Amino acid sequence: MPPPPGYKPLDQLTLADLEAIRILLRGGSVIDWHRLNFEDDEAARAFLSAQEHQHDDPADHARAEAVKNSAISYLRRNFEFPIPKPVANADVPALLMLASSRGHRQLCACTILKVMHIIHHLEARELLFMLPVSDQEVFHMVEQKVYRVIGAMLARGLPILEFIGGRKNKDSLYTKLLSKQETVAAQIYDKLRFRIVTREPDDIFPVLSYLMREVFPFNYVIPGESTNTLFHFRSYCEGHENLAPKLDRLQLSPDLEGDEIWVDNRFTAKDYRVVHFVVDMPVRLPDEMIDAAPPAAWALGKVIFVQTEFQIIDRETEQANEMGTASHASYKDRQKMAVMRRLKVGLEEARPRRRNAPGPRATKKTPRGGKKK
Repeated sequence: MPPPPGYKPLDQLTLADLEAIRILLRGGSVIDWHRLNFEDDEAARAFLSAQEHQHDDPADHARAEAVKNSAISYLRRNFEFPIPKPVANADVPALLMLASSRGHRQLCACTILKVMHIIHHLEARELLFMLPVSDQEVFHMVEQKVYRVIGAMLARGLPILEFIGGRKNKDSLYTKLLSKQETVAAQIYDKLRFRIVTREPDDIFPVLSYLMREVFPFNYVIPGESTNTLFHFRSYCEGHENLAPKLDRLQLSPDLEGDEIWVDNRFTAKDYRVVHFVVDMPVRLPDEMIDAAPPAAWALGKVIFVQTEFQIIDRETEQANEMGTASHASYKDRQKMAVMRRLKVGLEEARPRRRNAPGPRATKKTPRGGKKK
């Protein structure tokens, strides 16, 4: 069976694909971008489809125009930002293509799209709060979406050896909240999580690229929540004939990531390797769910966002991770020990080590059997 339409092996990835993969690996934000790289209208519409936007649906088109007009009004109201009429009158696919061009209109289109991104995200959050729906119902919709896409990938023989989906159980949630001083319930990103194991390391970029076209768009990868301990981005790209020429065309320096690989989790072993990231996944609501919402919600569109964690790794690295201190069992043991200590002892102040010579506030010890002088 041939691969599904849109799946590209490593030697077919475009500059737009590489930019999307890079922002996922480093946990960056599209608000810091200054251009897009869509090659044609078909690619722009595929990006909108990944956002659960149906451009041929009159309601979706009206919603997109409303968000665009709100963005333009914001820019004019707060910054007196001049926007040429051809840009202001362009529909969203045309804006995406303008943002992939050059010149002043490109800058204007890119600026409008950034504000649209924020407005749409905020209003979709507001819509979710208005819905008479539980977390479990929302999670089920996400699982249906992911299982459908991954199932098709497995059926067509794409290089996925293992796929695991699940919801974090309550004990795991309690342990995670107890293990981190700064964590509150709203910051638990992995209540819903998926894990993918590929055949080879070179399968990871193509699989990520396909997921960003079919499951979640790159602009909703949550900034600051990615961990990449598998790839040194520049070195990896330099080793591949198709990717190396694109390095000089990236909008941010290929040296931005530097040479250090670090994990923002004190329980993770130093030799643990994985690509881990969190997305705000767009989910399109059925009409009956929108109809059950308060009338104030009807102008907010049909899309909500659900925070979802993904891990992707190749088979050989997966096997290495299950050895010694990098194993999941060792990770959980370290986490539980820290929680137990915190529950028993609480916050321990660091005490300075006593020196051999008495400090300025120390007193000399009285000799045995003698008196203080």
